[in-house]
Order: sequence, then structure tokens, then C-alpha cells
Amino acid sequence: MKRSAFIPAAGLWLSANASAAVETGAASAGSLFQVLLGLALVLGLMAALAWALKRFGATRAAGSAVIKVVGGVSVGGRERVLIVEAADQWIVVGVAPGRVNALATMPRQEAPASVPGPATKNFSDWLKQTMEKRNSR
Repeated sequence: MKRSAFIPAAGLWLSANASAAVETGAASAGSLFQVLLGLALVLGLMAALAWALKRFGATRAAGSAVIKVVGGVSVGGRERVLIVEAADQWIVVGVAPGRVNALATMPRQEAPASVPGPATKNFSDWLKQTMEKRNSR
């Protein structure tokens, strides 16, 4: 079949289907609702599965890690010093873009209790306090 004969035939087929779709407007609205309902169901199942994996799966995986980060501090814009625990060793590691260097090793110790710093307020308390200051002026 020639290409020029195929193009008008495709146009006739498309126009016939378009007129059939206009005649069955109620049926296509029902089909659209059914597709949207199915989409909402699938998205809801995906959200529920993600929540369940986060809630139940991630806690077990983190506890069984062979290597874990004990602590760290930023020493520059993109540089950090980390303490990594592997078996019964703590390894002090310097991390920079493109490089990881072992700085020191030491036997595993008990993690120090966190040092109490300034009391951190949550955002809603901060916002409420700021708005009260602004309104009192």
C-alpha cells in the first residue's frame, strides 16, 4: 500500500472513532471515573506500602548494620570528621569531596551522653513568639 493512500485512510478511521466517542459521552464519563478510581486506589496502596516499610522495615535494617556512624562534626564547608564503628573498633575518618581518609583507630568505647546545649524550640513556638512580638509594637 502506498503511503499517500494510507494517510487518508487513517484520517477516515480517526474521524469515525471520534464521532463514535461523541455519541457515547455518558459511557466515556463512566470509564473516566473508573480509571480515576483505579488510579487513586493504586496510589493509596503505594503510599500505604511506603509507610509500612518505613515503619517496620527500616528499624530492623538499621539495627543489624555491620558498620555504623557513631558521630561526626563539620570542620569546613564540605569537610567532615566522622567516627565509624566496625566490629570492636572505632575508626576516625576524614571525609572531603572525592576523598575518605582514615585518621586514627581506637578500641570501641561507650558513646558519650549527648551534651545538653541550648534548648531548641520547635518552629510553631518560635513563630508564635515572633508574631506576638510583632503585634505588640
